[in-house]
Amino acid sequence: MVAALSGCQTVRFYRQAIAGQCQILTHQEPIRQLIAHPQTPASLKTKFEQILKIREFAARQLKLPADQSYLMYVDLHRPYVVWNVNVAPALSLQPKTWWFPIVGRASYRGYFSEPDARRYADVFAKKGWDVYVDGIETYSTLGWFQDPLLNTFITEPDSSLAEIIFHELTHRRLFVPGDTDFNEAFATCVASEGVRRWFLASSMPEACEHYRAGLEQDHQFVNLVMAARSQLQAVYADPHLTDPAKLARKQEIIAQLRANHAQLKASWGGKSPFDAWFAEPINNAKLNTVSAYYDLVPAFDAALRANGGDLEKFYQTVARLARLPLPQRHQQLEAYLHQQPP
Repeated sequence: MVAALSGCQTVRFYRQAIAGQCQILTHQEPIRQLIAHPQTPASLKTKFEQILKIREFAARQLKLPADQSYLMYVDLHRPYVVWNVNVAPALSLQPKTWWFPIVGRASYRGYFSEPDARRYADVFAKKGWDVYVDGIETYSTLGWFQDPLLNTFITEPDSSLAEIIFHELTHRRLFVPGDTDFNEAFATCVASEGVRRWFLASSMPEACEHYRAGLEQDHQFVNLVMAARSQLQAVYADPHLTDPAKLARKQEIIAQLRANHAQLKASWGGKSPFDAWFAEPINNAKLNTVSAYYDLVPAFDAALRANGGDLEKFYQTVARLARLPLPQRHQQLEAYLHQQPP
């Protein structure tokens, strides 16, 4: 049906998507067997054992559907599982979206091959669009398959491993087709709250404090990006500016964003986890990826507080919001920012 109703570009996209998923499915190995195998490196065994604990915590304490996910392991022999293509007009922060079966509209298009992703991005770059190709360490099949552990993220620190698993399992708990910002912010909220609770339950106060410090750095970085986006939105909407003037002002705002990060980095003692992000070109498409994950997070945090920190009640609240039309959904979610916590 896809072949009959689509152009060659779409057929190639779905073909590579099927091949990429099949590669993952056919190379899975049970982690319990790998733990018992004498040739499995000790460091990898330790990670697998920690994953089992994280999964159990996700299911029992966070009420997330772990099922059989993350009980298998695949070494893809590459640094990322997919590369997402993000596109936006040169003078707009409205991202281009694509429609996919089941998922609905999404503001990115994923490829299992980096060259394929960059070739597709080049099509838009040649038309003058802003493009950003982002390597992704993990993704969720939303319950269609039992997601495995991958070499692309298995070596992350325990806090990051827990965050990844909680985030992806949240997508399995609830996913709204066609609303990337809602889905990603919801999963980000649950993941950070889950890691906090996991550390507290594990009696690791020092690790918890280190994680909180990292979250504060994330918060400061996001604030810089969101401030720059607000400035850009005002410039793009200004009817008195010509397009060349808007483009010039755009570069000034991006340069200021870099300068602001340099100041922030100095306040952190000269080290920043965002150096790699700032080392590459910055454009509308790249800025949108930050907005998609974090723009609605404060509202979700407020909704969680409004439910007294009860995750099951929080999930029910989010499920009710998910049934609303998109504009009303976001409006009611953001209303929690103005409510007093119980």
